[in-house]
Amino acid sequence: MGVLRLLFYFTLLVWPSLQEEEGKCDETCGNVTIPFPFGIKSECYSDPSFRVTCKNGEKPYISRIGMEILGSFTSRDVIVNNPVTYSNCPSKGDNGSGDVDLTDSPFFFSGNNLFGSIGCGHSATVSSNRTDPIGGCLQPRCGDGTEFQGCYATVSENLTSYTAKMIPFTNESNGRNACTSAFMFSVGNFGHFSFPRDINISSTHVPAILEWKTFDPKLKVPLRKSDCAEKCGNIDILYPFGIEDRCYMNDAFRVSCEETIDGSKPFISSINLTLVDVKFSEGRVIINNSITYSNCNNHQDDRKKGVSVNLTNTPFYFSDIFNRFGSVGCGNFATIYHNQTDDPIGGCLQPSCNSNANLSTNDMCITSIPPRLDTFAASLTKKYRSYDGNRSCGSAFVFDMDSLDNDGLLTVPHTKGHVATSLQWGKPLPAPCKLKDGKKTFCNSEGHYCWSWLSRELLCVCSDSDYASAYSVDVCEEPGKCENSKRRYCNMLCLNAPGNYCSLTCPEGYKYSDEEYRCKLIKTNSSPLPGRTRNLIIIIGCSTSIGTIFALLCIWRLFKALERRNDIKLKQKYFKRNGGLLLQQQLSSNEGNVEKIKLFASKELEKATDYYNENRILGRGGQGIVYKGMLTDGSIVAIKRSKLVEKKVLEEMKLEQFINEVIILSQINHRNVVKLLGCCLETNVPLLVYEFIPNGTLSDLIHKPNEEFPLTWEMRLRISTEIANALFYLHSAASVPIYHRDIKSSNILLDDKYRAKVSDFGISRSVAIEQTHVTTRVHGTLGYLDPEYFRSNQYTEKSDVYSFGVVLVELLTGQKPISSSQSEEQRGSLVTFFLHSMKENSLFDILDPQVMNEGPREEVIAVSWLAKRCLNINRNKRPTMKQVAMELERIRTSDETNVLQEQSDDEEDYEIMDDVTDPWGISSCSTMVIIDNI
Repeated sequence: MGVLRLLFYFTLLVWPSLQEEEGKCDETCGNVTIPFPFGIKSECYSDPSFRVTCKNGEKPYISRIGMEILGSFTSRDVIVNNPVTYSNCPSKGDNGSGDVDLTDSPFFFSGNNLFGSIGCGHSATVSSNRTDPIGGCLQPRCGDGTEFQGCYATVSENLTSYTAKMIPFTNESNGRNACTSAFMFSVGNFGHFSFPRDINISSTHVPAILEWKTFDPKLKVPLRKSDCAEKCGNIDILYPFGIEDRCYMNDAFRVSCEETIDGSKPFISSINLTLVDVKFSEGRVIINNSITYSNCNNHQDDRKKGVSVNLTNTPFYFSDIFNRFGSVGCGNFATIYHNQTDDPIGGCLQPSCNSNANLSTNDMCITSIPPRLDTFAASLTKKYRSYDGNRSCGSAFVFDMDSLDNDGLLTVPHTKGHVATSLQWGKPLPAPCKLKDGKKTFCNSEGHYCWSWLSRELLCVCSDSDYASAYSVDVCEEPGKCENSKRRYCNMLCLNAPGNYCSLTCPEGYKYSDEEYRCKLIKTNSSPLPGRTRNLIIIIGCSTSIGTIFALLCIWRLFKALERRNDIKLKQKYFKRNGGLLLQQQLSSNEGNVEKIKLFASKELEKATDYYNENRILGRGGQGIVYKGMLTDGSIVAIKRSKLVEKKVLEEMKLEQFINEVIILSQINHRNVVKLLGCCLETNVPLLVYEFIPNGTLSDLIHKPNEEFPLTWEMRLRISTEIANALFYLHSAASVPIYHRDIKSSNILLDDKYRAKVSDFGISRSVAIEQTHVTTRVHGTLGYLDPEYFRSNQYTEKSDVYSFGVVLVELLTGQKPISSSQSEEQRGSLVTFFLHSMKENSLFDILDPQVMNEGPREEVIAVSWLAKRCLNINRNKRPTMKQVAMELERIRTSDETNVLQEQSDDEEDYEIMDDVTDPWGISSCSTMVIIDNI
C-alpha cells in the first residue's frame, strides 16, 4: 500500500492541475471564509490535504488533520485551534495529551509560534519526536497570587509533531496548585510577545499557526469578474478593492458604499476607514486617518494621547515609504508609540512659540515612522510656555507625503479631524516582469494599467507613463523587446497577508542591483530547451519513473512472497525437528485412546507472552521455562518452553521427553492433574500450553509460610489425599498405567481453591498393563529418589510411592528433603532423620509447630506411620497408591480411636540407610544419571 500511495503522490506532482477557471468557490463556514488552496467542494481545494469539512455549518475543520480553522489565512499559513496538554486537572479529567502529529500531511507548526505553560512551580518543556527538549520555561513560584499565570519561550524550529511535559520544580506545586497546562500558541493573536491573557487554566484549545510546504507557482489564483461597479460617489474603486462579490481579492478588501451628509462615501469594511484613492502599482491605499489634538479649545475631541486604528491581523500597515509622522503647532514635543504602554518609537520637537514672530499656525515638525507599523498612539507634551492661546493648540498625526503642498506645508485646520494617510497592502518590487496573454491579464476600465498573477503572492503590474511609479522598470528599453509599448513600465507587487507582511527585497530568481536600483534576473548558463524537446524529456522522465516504481513494486511483492514461503518452510522444518512426525505417529497409533491435541500458531503464543518477556516467567524446571500468557479469547494459560541442549544425543532425549509429555497428558483426565490444552511445534523450541494454575507450588506454600494464609493441618491432609488420588489414577485408573517419576512438592501446583494439581510429566512413562516396571536411565530429583530405583535402574509404581512419602514428610515437618541450613544432627537426608526419629519415638521433636498446634495427635501419628511405610527400603513392603489413598481417606473420616487402633496393628521393622539419598556414593551404579537439584 505504501508504494501505491507513493505512486499516487508522484502522479500528482507530475501532472498538477493547470486549469484556471471562474469556479464558484466563494465558500464560507460559519463566519470563516475559506480561500484557496483550501476548499469545501472538490473543485475548490488544490489537493485532498486541503479539503475542509464544515461541521454543523458553523465550524470548519481541515479534514486531513482534524483541526478547527479559526481564520487568518495567508499565502503561507493559517490559524487553527490547537489542543492543550494538561496534568492533574480534575475539572478536565485529571490528565490529557494535546500532542498533534502532522507527519503524514503537508502542514507543520510554524517557528513563529511560542511554547507556553500555565500554572505555578512547574518546569515545562517541549520536545520534537520525543527526543531531547528543544525549548521550555519555568512557571512562577506558587503563593504569590500567580497560581494561574504562566511562562512562555520561543521555539525556532518548524515542528511536524511535539510533546509537552510538565515536571514539578518546587514542593509548592503539589496540592491545590498542581493543575498545570502546556501548549503551542500564536503570539500574533495576543499582542507583541505579552503572555496571552485570553488563555487560562481552563482552556482546552489555543490558537496556533500552521504553515505548509511551498506550492507550485502555477496554482490557481482568485479571479475577478468583468462587470464590477468601480465608483462610489466620485471615488474610483480599483482592484484589489471592490464592492460586489468576486470584485475584491478577499474580505479584507471589501468596500461598502455608504450614504453620508456629504454624499456617498466608500469605507473599507475590515478596518472601517474612508477610502480616498488606490495606488495599485505601489500596493497602497489612501484613507482618512484621525488626528490627535491638544489644547484646542474649539475642538471637541481634545486628546493628549490618541490611538489609531488597529491593523493587526489585516494585510494593511502604515506605509513607512509614503507616510511621515508630523505635528503642527509650537511649544510641544510630539511622540509616537506602538501602543499606549510601550516606549516611544519616534518623535519631533515643535518650534518655540516666541522664536519667530511670523510663525504660521501650519508650521510643523516631521519625522519618519518605523516599517510595518500596524497601530500607533500619538502624544503631545508642552515644552515651552505659550504666549498665544491659538498657538498653544497642537496636533499630531501620520500623513501621506503627497498631501504636502509645493512649499512643504500641510494645511490642517483645527476643525478638521482627519488627514490623508497611506496604508500598504503590498510591497512594490522594482523587478521587470511580463503580462500574461488573454484572460489571464486584467486591466482597469480606462486601461491605464494592467496586471497578471505570477503566483499566490506576486502580481506583475504594467502601466503607461502617466501611471508609472518610482518602482516601475521600462521593459522595452531594447528595440523590439516587447510588443505593447503603451504599458511598458512594469514592476512586481508582493502581497501582504494578515500578520505576515511581505519581506522580499527581490523575488526568487532575482538579485538587487545597487547601481541600477532595481532587481535584475539572475543569469544562468543553461539555455531554455525548445517546447517539443522539453515535453519529450518530461514524457521520458515520467515514463521511466513510473516504470521504475512498478518494477520496485513487483520486486517488493516477490520479496514478500519469498519471505512468506521461507517462513512456511522454516515452520515445517521446526515441526519435524520438534517431533511433529513422532507426535503424528503416536497419535495415529491411538495408543491409550489419545484425545485430539490443539496445535497453536507460533504468532498467537508470541503475542500471548509479549514475545516471551522475562516478566512473564512463572518458573524454571529441568525440562523448560514456564510463561504466563493471555490468548486472543482472553483466557489465561501457562506456556511451557522446552529446553534445548547442544549435544545431539541429549537434544534427542529432550525431544523424546517433550513428545512423551504431550502423549501422556493427552491421556489424562483428572481434576487433580494439570490439563494440557495444546502445543506448538512451529518454533525453534517446542511449546506446551496448559491451564493456568494461579497459586504457585506446594513447595512455596510449605517452605515460604504466609502469616495471613497459614498451611493448616486440614489443608495438609486434604492436599496429600488429592495427590494420592491423582497418583492412584495414573497407576491404575488411566487407560494406560503411567509412572510420573518426578513427584516432588515443586511439581504440585495449587489452583484458586488451593486444590492440588500434579504437573510436569516430562520424564513420565506409560507402561503396558501386564508390565511391573520400566528399565531406564536414572532420572529424578535429589531427596525424592527411590534408592532401589537408583541401584537397579528399574522404576516401578512403588518408586512413585517412595517420592510421595517424601512429600508427606515435608508436609509433616515443614522441612526440605535436603537442606544445608539444617542443624548438625539434622543435616543430610530428611528421610533418614524422619525414620530415625520414628525409631527413637521422638517424632514430635521434628514436626512443624503448625502441625503440633492444630493436628489431632492420633491423625498426625497415623499419617506419620503411613509416610514410614511409603519410605520402606524394600519396595515390596511399600503400599500401593490405591492403599495410600484409601488410608488417607480413612484417616480423614475415622474417629481418633479407630485411627490409633488400626494403625497400631500395622507396625513393621524398617532399615535405616544413611546414604539413601546419596546416589553418587553407590559404586555399583554405572549407568547414566540425570538428577535435578531441589
